[in-house]
Amino acid sequence: MPTGVPIRNIREQLFSAAERVLLRNGPDALTSRAVTAEAGVAKGILHRHFPDFDAFLAAFVLSRIDRVEAQSAELRASAGNGALDHNLASALAEALDPLATGMAGLVCCRRVLLERLRLTTPTGIPLFAEITKMISAYLTAERGLGRLPLSADVDTIAVLLVGGAHLLAAPNNHAPGEQLHSLVRTTLQSLDREKPRSRTPQQGTPSPS
Repeated sequence: MPTGVPIRNIREQLFSAAERVLLRNGPDALTSRAVTAEAGVAKGILHRHFPDFDAFLAAFVLSRIDRVEAQSAELRASAGNGALDHNLASALAEALDPLATGMAGLVCCRRVLLERLRLTTPTGIPLFAEITKMISAYLTAERGLGRLPLSADVDTIAVLLVGGAHLLAAPNNHAPGEQLHSLVRTTLQSLDREKPRSRTPQQGTPSPS
């Protein structure tokens, strides 16, 4: 490889190669040799820029978390516009794509990688925890605008939506669009059913003065 190539370009080349290996062959196939071979670079290139392979994988996952944070800002900015179910289903489909579900499997099967990511994600599954926070932040914004009941537990709703979307995606690494929209609609409809209703005095019972 020519000298003087910016490290950012090398990182992106290696990350892109890791994505292809992960999507094509799964977490177990993701090795330093597989990544460098896929990237078409010498084996020592990866270790020249990362202390070890788990450090590379941590940076790989964190790069995806950065994308989620950018998506979160865009999603919050959309609050008050469009249909809630459409906004949520679209956001979940984008965030929980095959790469995200593959990364979740990678994190869960490599203890050293999980421990490294605990520095930025103390609880939950790294990446999925950030996606859940994104959905919760959006729901909070919509609740503030009056498009959700003030009593809505947005953190719990976010967990249910992300967990449900992940289960839908698990068989094929992506959630079918109609099933995802149905999940979101059903969850939002349950909020409408929980809205407090004004009580009407029963016949023969005096109304309070």
